[in-house]
Amino acid sequence: MSQPPSLRPASTTRPSLTGRFGMASSSHWLATASAQAVLERGGNAFDAAVAGGFVLQVVEPNLNGPAGELVGIFSSAQERVTRVLAGVGPAPIAASIEWFHDHGFNSVPGSGTLATTTPGQFDAWMLLLLDYGTWELADVLQFAIDYARDGFPVTASIHATLSDVAPLLREHWPTSAAAWLCDGAVPEVGSILFNIEYARVLEKLIEVGDQASSRASRIEAARTQWSTGFIAKSIAEFVKVPSWQPSGQPAAGLLSPGDLADYRAQYELPVCVEFRGRTIAKAGAWTQGPALAQILLMLEKYSNDELDPSTPRGIHLILETTKLAMADRDGYFGDLKAPIESLLADDYIVKRLALIGATASPELRPGDVPGFTAYHPPLQEGAGGEATPHKAPEPSHTRGDTCQLDVVDQWGNMIAVTPSGGWLQSSPLIPGLGFALNSRLQQSWLDKSSPSRLKGGKRPRVTLTPTLVLQDNEPIVALGSPGGDGQDQWQLQYLLRTIVCGYTPQEAIDAPAFLSQAFPESFWPRTWVKSGVSIEGRMDEDVCAELVRLGHRVTIVGDWSLGRLSVVTRDPETGLLGAAANPRGAQGYAAGR
Repeated sequence: MSQPPSLRPASTTRPSLTGRFGMASSSHWLATASAQAVLERGGNAFDAAVAGGFVLQVVEPNLNGPAGELVGIFSSAQERVTRVLAGVGPAPIAASIEWFHDHGFNSVPGSGTLATTTPGQFDAWMLLLLDYGTWELADVLQFAIDYARDGFPVTASIHATLSDVAPLLREHWPTSAAAWLCDGAVPEVGSILFNIEYARVLEKLIEVGDQASSRASRIEAARTQWSTGFIAKSIAEFVKVPSWQPSGQPAAGLLSPGDLADYRAQYELPVCVEFRGRTIAKAGAWTQGPALAQILLMLEKYSNDELDPSTPRGIHLILETTKLAMADRDGYFGDLKAPIESLLADDYIVKRLALIGATASPELRPGDVPGFTAYHPPLQEGAGGEATPHKAPEPSHTRGDTCQLDVVDQWGNMIAVTPSGGWLQSSPLIPGLGFALNSRLQQSWLDKSSPSRLKGGKRPRVTLTPTLVLQDNEPIVALGSPGGDGQDQWQLQYLLRTIVCGYTPQEAIDAPAFLSQAFPESFWPRTWVKSGVSIEGRMDEDVCAELVRLGHRVTIVGDWSLGRLSVVTRDPETGLLGAAANPRGAQGYAAGR
């Protein structure tokens, strides 16, 4: 069903790209250009993704780093089996709920070395390159080395982050201040930053493989340096030294050499559901991915004309189903046993739909699953909507965010990857390495009744959640977005606008977005807004007013402020490829031919 012309954008910020050779799209134009350059030189989508991913580590240091995490989802043209690339490390073995409680913490802090999980991103990229790529390690790393050594431009996002955290860096994290500030001052937008230390690290990883006899052994040599070699030793030595923590008291981290040595990224099978004749594939319950699957199963029961994300009815249904799915996410998801099959069963979906009324629910309502007890997280009210739509305060840039990268090639290989963590504001920069550790442990709960409770050796339930869409087992869409709890919400709006409403990819990305806040955030300090929803200021005023009348607490945010979607597409019948990217933040770009 196509929407009436009045409900579709009159124009887009840029075209939806089409071609037959290859497409890349990401949250930064330099990563996109690097990935596309790999395709032009004969590499496949996986080679391109790895090259682009390492460039993202360099040019978006406030959004991800090599000691962070990633979740990928992909389909290989040779196998045609959808796989999840799991690059999220577990909590250190020494970490426990008791340890944090004994040291005065009610929650895992949002930054500092105490919030670090075992880094997973680097090894995940290496695993993908080893098994599905074709290029040499030296070739895929060269793009990142060049930008780190020769410089990259300071974006508005980097400038805003450094402006917010500069006092912290100057006073408590001198290694970070030396790396990211220019004689103590925040670098201006458009000026050039360098990361010579990280360039040297990447060059050394190439050098250690020079004596190896094969491509695979050269990649494995780099993995060994990360897990037990010079990188692991530098990380372990740095973590042992007490550093500033958000509590105000210096403390050593909990990550050990054994944690680093024992970690290996892995592949997993996805969680899949059907929606309007397409298969939607997501990562498992150690991410929030199955929540999107549950939302789609609920929305599948409604007619097309009820699901337009630009109408009060469509937004109301999206918000109410999202609340129910997110309540189940917090109630049941984690890196322990999760009842995903029961949560996606048709009889359960029908029961959940019966809870949706004509007005907004103010409650957090996880469902009942036999054999399991739903977790009810503490509800701490954050700043939110009023009785009438009102504007939000200026955002803070101290929290990290995420990146996105999607690639499809001429052979039909397709991948979506969401790298994150290891932000420059997450913990002090490690001397000699040029990067910081992650703070992902903050997504674990210090509550033994939570399915995502902190446990040494177990992963936190993360927000990273890329999507692969298939038709007759052929991949047709790879997409994702930064944005924490909003990632699947904005991907849902994209899917509805393209599958149900007939929008082009760029039209769907450009359309006004919204974000439910009616459940606890996954990041510290884990606040929620009862019946809260943030809506971009470009949304029709009458739509916002009707949502308020329905009981939603509406906050109007910047016109172009929610989500940073990127996407690549493929038509399996014609072989035509496509790509689109997000204009928000003036960083994302798509390329291809």
